[in-house]
Amino acid sequence: MIGFIVAGLVIGALARLIVPGRQNLGILATLLLGAVGSVIGGTIAWLLGTGSIWELNVLGFVLAIVASVLLVGTAEAVTGGRRRAIHR
Repeated sequence: MIGFIVAGLVIGALARLIVPGRQNLGILATLLLGAVGSVIGGTIAWLLGTGSIWELNVLGFVLAIVASVLLVGTAEAVTGGRRRAIHR
């Protein structure tokens, strides 16, 4: 479980580095988006036949980062617009 949390943080942080601009996401949101991206990437890699969903492999890691980048971008689009509108 601790490994899953650490992997979620690492993948979420990498996703935030890849997405351009400043994101208004906290550490908890980064962790959750990274964890969800890890599960999505692991599931896609498992469906492609690279091994178990819970084992670390290169394809699963890359797909987890791609999924997390999409999740961070989506979260920023959904929450970022609301925050900017409130501050105006």
